Amino acid sequence: MLNWRKAARVTALITILAGAVGVLAAYVALHYYKKPVYLTGAVIKQDDDPMKESPITDVEVSAAEGVATNSTKSNFAGFYSLRLVRGINRNQTFTLRFRHPDYVPLDLKEQVGDRLSVVHLVPIHKDVDEKPNRPATPVTNVLIRYSIQTTTQQNIGTEAKTFQIPNSGNIPCAKSTPCSPDGKWKAASAAESLDAGEGNEFRNARVSCIAGPCPFTRVDVDGFSKGGRYIRVAVRNWSDTVTFLLQAEVFHEQIDSIVRMAFPVILGTSLNFTLPPAAQGPTVQAELNSEEIIFPLGPNPILSWANCNVSVDRNKARFYRCDLKSEYRFQESK
Repeated sequence: MLNWRKAARVTALITILAGAVGVLAAYVALHYYKKPVYLTGAVIKQDDDPMKESPITDVEVSAAEGVATNSTKSNFAGFYSLRLVRGINRNQTFTLRFRHPDYVPLDLKEQVGDRLSVVHLVPIHKDVDEKPNRPATPVTNVLIRYSIQTTTQQNIGTEAKTFQIPNSGNIPCAKSTPCSPDGKWKAASAAESLDAGEGNEFRNARVSCIAGPCPFTRVDVDGFSKGGRYIRVAVRNWSDTVTFLLQAEVFHEQIDSIVRMAFPVILGTSLNFTLPPAAQGPTVQAELNSEEIIFPLGPNPILSWANCNVSVDRNKARFYRCDLKSEYRFQESK
């Protein structure tokens, strides 16, 4: 009788565990079904030289057969991420479309799966040495110019002022103020200040006793050690008259604009360069048909002879990539 009851309990426990496993499996399957699936990849230029396979920006990427929720475009690095519809079969094959006005359209058969896709697009105007209908305009001596503002501190001189603290020594304090630090002798106090002027500041300020019984003096207020536009000092004297000197160096803050130059990297028909976060007023200097022309680069870089894209990283550094238009070609300077 006891064995029968034990067997029944074991059977019930197994049934409960099996049910729990089934519920868990159903939950996992439902969660997996609802989890969005993304197809990611990179679009680059087709070339036999890997150094010339530059990323392609603004390639429109879409999927046929209704497997994607929407279309997308590649970013500055050529990256794209396409979100597929929920519940799609992981082994399903579909057509992925890539469209860009400067490249040959591409329809690519893809399979849903977890992998990195690298897509190569062929330029409509190849950068090989083909003879066009008319000679291409040569672009030479390309140079990047920009300026950076720097702040410098210029020493423009030294300012000094003398002041006295009149007093007579050996007079008891008699509980009047001010007194000597030990409260025994009558003392006198005096203060002096300096103004460096608008846009200036004092540095290396110092106060010194230059005449009289200096050992019987003390600086009570130090408003000069840290410098600044205004400095101040207060001195106590409990002997005969003394003379003090307040002196400091005057510095003026000056903003300078330094022009810097950089040479871009040219790979095939692609021109690449970077600018630091502090760069201002960038320009591209180039010779077109042996004529030197300067092209300003605004927030949206536009050149008459190239299509440019810019990317800004989290540190505000800017990355530029410019692809030559079909009627131009890079040429080494002689």
